[in-house]
Order: sequence, then structure tokens, then C-alpha cells
Amino acid sequence: MSSPGLLDRIERYSALAPLAEARVHRVGALEVPVGPVEWPFPARPLPGREADVTLADVQAAVAVQEAAGLPASLEWLGDRCRGLTTVARSAGLVVDELPLLVADDPLTVLLPAGVRLYLVGADDPQLALYQRLAALAFAQPRPLAVPDGARSPAGVPDVALHDLGPGHVPPTEMLRERVASGRTVMMVAVEDGQQVAIGSHQPVHVDGTEISEVVGVATLPRFRGRGLGAGLTSALVEHARQTADLVFLSAGDDDVARVYERVGFARVATSCVAERPSG
Repeated sequence: MSSPGLLDRIERYSALAPLAEARVHRVGALEVPVGPVEWPFPARPLPGREADVTLADVQAAVAVQEAAGLPASLEWLGDRCRGLTTVARSAGLVVDELPLLVADDPLTVLLPAGVRLYLVGADDPQLALYQRLAALAFAQPRPLAVPDGARSPAGVPDVALHDLGPGHVPPTEMLRERVASGRTVMMVAVEDGQQVAIGSHQPVHVDGTEISEVVGVATLPRFRGRGLGAGLTSALVEHARQTADLVFLSAGDDDVARVYERVGFARVATSCVAERPSG
């Protein structure tokens, strides 16, 4: 399914996505969005200039990000800029290669009995709680456990939302504004009155059409292995496709990508993410 035109559209989406929140700075052959720390965007190569990115460009972009209090972060399509991995690593960044997939002929994946999905509104009083859910789920092993291909390994703490104290509640105003404007469409999965999984898609108008990326799908550790992530992703894609003619996502690894492929996604490329090593 991959084609130059398809990748061009995804690159165009990535270039336009930051504009509502951030001012984009040109640094050599890179574009560096600078905006609120609550919603950072990665630097990206200028379309058509991927091969021109130098070590000096990456170092300068990281300096701009860190001066603004933003995390050092760079993303690009690996299929179009193979040499950038070496450059990013030379700048002290850790590079992950993530399978990039599009919703080709997605299947409807049913949620387990007793689990219900809710669209989150901007006035939802539990918006901060949902951010805590995402933070807690992503902090555990298999952070992109979207399709829940395996149960949590032995030794994973049986954590719950209340394990994060009030001091860990992240800011919500940026998320609230994005939900109100429709730039973020968030869903939560609820079982027995408890929020157990969360995810979003982020639509952007691109040259007269809409494209949306599915992001941040995560399940609390003790609820994994039951298809919650796959069902939630399926619902997000169904919602997105009501208005978008292209829906894509980055899978956490090849195993997760294969699960997506079994439910109607097609792998089209590799998305590379470079960040400062943790710690």
C-alpha cells in the first residue's frame, strides 16, 4: 500500500500538526516547533531536505528545544532519511524505529463484555484523572501495549489510578483546549466504574482533506491481554474515518505491528524517533 504520495501526505500532516500550538523555527534542514511544554512536538526534517540534515543541525535544534524547556526530540521517516539515524546518535540521542501503519481495511474489534467506551468532553471533570491513567499505563512495561498481545509479565506492580498522588496530576488546560477544538478526540474504556484504558486520535486538515493519527493508546497493566487496546483502537479508527480519509499510527514494535496487521492495518514505512536517553 505504500506509495510516495501516501508518505508525502503523512509528512505534510506532521508539518501542519504543530501550527495551532507552536511557532516553528527553521534550523538548518530541520523545522523545530516551540510551544507550551505541556504539549511538545518533535523537530522534523524539512520535506524534501531529509538527506541534508547535519550533525550541526541536530545539535542546534536540540539547543533550541532545551532552551525553551522542551524535551530533545526528533522524528522522521526512516525510509526517506536513512542516514539521519547515525547523525542523531552522534548527537547523543537514542533512536527507536517504529513500524508506521495505515488503516487499510480495518476490522471491527469487539471489547470484552462489560467494558464501555466514552468520548471525553472538554468539560469532563475527570480530565486530569485520564491523564493520570495514561501516565501510569505508559510508565509500566510494554508502554505501547495497544493491541494487548500478551498479558503483563510476572512482577509487574498491580497499580491503580490512586497510586499516583495529587502532586503527580499533570496540567490539563492544553488538553482541555485541544479536546474543545476537536484537535484531540479522546476515548476512555470503563469497566465496573473504573477507567482501564485510554487513547486518542488527532485530526488535521491537510490540503483540503482530513488526516488523523491514533496516539497514546494504553491499558493499565493488570487489564492487559484481553483485547482492550485493540478494541479501543478499532473504535478510534471508526470515529476518525467518519471525517478523515487517512488514519495512521506508529506501533511500539514489530510484534504490536503484526497484531495491527491482523485487524486490517497495512505497514507502509518506518517512523524514527530520537530522544535524550532517560536518566
